[in-house]
Amino acid sequence: MYQKPGPLTSILPQQQQQSAHNQIDDHERWYTEVTANNRMRLSLLSGIDTEIAWALNRLVRLCRNEDFRLRLIPGLMEALFEWPEWFSTTGYKEHTDLQSLFAPSNSLLLRRQHAIMSAFVLRNAALIDDQNALAIARFPRTVPLVLRALHNLNFSLDANSEFLSYILDILHCVAPTFVLPPKSSPQTSSPLQPLLRIVSESLNRSMIMAAIHALTSLLSDPQNAPHLSPTSPALSVCIKYLPLHDDKPLLETSLNYLYTHLSHPALSKAFLLHPDMPNQVQENVTLDITGDYHTVPSAVLSTKDHELNKTELDGLVAIHEPKRCFDWLALMFVKRPGGEITQVDLWNLYKDAFELCQDPPMLPASEVIKNATTMFGTQSLVIQGPPTKFIIQDIDRRKDTILADKLKCQWNRSQCTAPPLSTAAELCEHVLQHVKSYNVEGEAGCLWSTCPVDKIPKDRFRAHVLTHFWQAHIPAERNPSQSDTITISPATNHPDPNPTQRNPPLPRSTVINSLRTVNDAPSVSLLALLCIRILFRASFAAVEAAPKVDADHFGFPGVTEDTEDEDGGQILEENALINEKEGGRRGRRTFGGIRKLLEAVQIKDEVLMGWITEMINAGMEE
Repeated sequence: MYQKPGPLTSILPQQQQQSAHNQIDDHERWYTEVTANNRMRLSLLSGIDTEIAWALNRLVRLCRNEDFRLRLIPGLMEALFEWPEWFSTTGYKEHTDLQSLFAPSNSLLLRRQHAIMSAFVLRNAALIDDQNALAIARFPRTVPLVLRALHNLNFSLDANSEFLSYILDILHCVAPTFVLPPKSSPQTSSPLQPLLRIVSESLNRSMIMAAIHALTSLLSDPQNAPHLSPTSPALSVCIKYLPLHDDKPLLETSLNYLYTHLSHPALSKAFLLHPDMPNQVQENVTLDITGDYHTVPSAVLSTKDHELNKTELDGLVAIHEPKRCFDWLALMFVKRPGGEITQVDLWNLYKDAFELCQDPPMLPASEVIKNATTMFGTQSLVIQGPPTKFIIQDIDRRKDTILADKLKCQWNRSQCTAPPLSTAAELCEHVLQHVKSYNVEGEAGCLWSTCPVDKIPKDRFRAHVLTHFWQAHIPAERNPSQSDTITISPATNHPDPNPTQRNPPLPRSTVINSLRTVNDAPSVSLLALLCIRILFRASFAAVEAAPKVDADHFGFPGVTEDTEDEDGGQILEENALINEKEGGRRGRRTFGGIRKLLEAVQIKDEVLMGWITEMINAGMEE
């Protein structure tokens, strides 16, 4: 009798049952079988877009796992190289500038996506696991793929930027063991020129950093040292990025390349002659910490109580009461809550204005006070003293705003109609004319502006008037280059009734010196210090000409005699010696210029601090 078999796991060996639960990415295990007919490998080679997309999606998940090994699945690495090789050989030609204006075909988009995802899988697998990186570096198709991609693809196109970024990361696996071909070889056999173009011309920060990393790895090999150049564009770009202190990844990448470049003694001495070196070794930084202040015009507006002018007075004289009283009140007063004026002052102002006018006659004081309370809707109050005051509340004198000119005559309670004078001497002469025409008999009061002094003797009257515009109150004429403003602090009101007692403004230039706590320097600072140290040793090394076999050095130990092209070789050595001396001179002068900057450096480590002290002492001798 036939019996239905149980689950599949019941007939599998125990070892296979245990391995069935070893899921690499939490999905079915069968597509990760280490066999030549692995479905992912066959799907990549099938040419069917849906199958290729399925396999690449699975591989994108797998490549993030540390247990993923490219070599475990036979033929998988060869399959992953198919689409990147197609794109770097012929596929890139289908995506041109014209297609950036129009939508590309779906098939082109799918194939380009396959190439990008394949490069992404190779790149992730290499970065996560060292065994994968070693396998990719030893794979014979890796270097041709990198060279074709760098030489063929235009890095300025957005369609190529992601693919090239992954190719540059793959190059990092090959760079430590890649020996650059001789300079006489075809350019397509070396990645150096495309990398230099990316570094100097690209606007993509990630691609620039990846290219600098690749150059650093390539040129760190002593066998590639002949390809280093004192005029390399990568050197100029890295120097340009040194002031970018906020972008630490880019700064560290630039410093790593500079260190690799300066590690070669000949290049460190040649760097002293680099045109950008003096501009970047010393950086002038201005920090403005001055407090807030503002300026106001020296000629300010002032206010004073309104006085009837001749036109207003002539217009009121012919009007009959009580209309004249109401019109006068409208010209002289305004309603202001909280204001007040005594009834005596109100009556005196009315009487002084119209006591000389007999027709029509003036109103009595009680009527004037009543008209004021009626017009402004206020009331009269009695404030008990001493002394007792009779006031009208909520009214105030009308104010006039005038330009306070220090050379304007303020005689006759500021009613002088003369325009502002040009100089202090002219103002003095003008005021003395007023004093001369003022009939002073016995004692008299001062008529200058709001001066309250009265009963001044005749012999002291002239001296008192002159105190209102003595030389300290009237400044000398300004230089044409002097600003017509006054500097005051933000909390000061302007104009100030007591200008000599106002708070002085903050100084225009404020410098604060402080000491920072001595801490361990970050790695970027230590790398920069190492580069500076190399330049210091190159600048202050003793430069001496090597001894030659001549009449004075016959039999000198260790000296060899040059028999071929003696004159030409001697000229070249002399030129090299001159350049080396010039570079050392410029380097010593530069270190002398940054001595103040080095004095502000504090490092916890005594050995590193000794380097700083040595460079400071050497700079003081220059």
